[in-house]
Amino acid sequence: MDTMYYDHGTLAERWERAGMFFDAKDYARAAKVLAGLVEEVPEQTAPRLLLARAYYHSAQLGRAEAELRTIVERDPVEHYARLMLGRTLERQARHTEAEPHLRIASALAGDFPQE
Repeated sequence: MDTMYYDHGTLAERWERAGMFFDAKDYARAAKVLAGLVEEVPEQTAPRLLLARAYYHSAQLGRAEAELRTIVERDPVEHYARLMLGRTLERQARHTEAEPHLRIASALAGDFPQE
């Protein structure tokens, strides 16, 4: 498929196309579309978070981690990014690094241990 396809159309059209690829579990193609969107609108969280999810599901864990760290750096209370970062680190067998992110995500979600 021509790479122009991934960059063709308005931001909204490309966002919709990325969502269709993601919903079809074609995570690698979703990531190609989303990478262009993130480059164009780097301040927006939603495209970056979906890009991180696409990377995670296509086993591009280093890329997922980088996107998630960018989100968490900009918005430390972004619950889902914290959770995904923790899971991404766990998937790389980096459990010690994952633990604080998973604890913070739980606290932000209101999931406190019962005593």
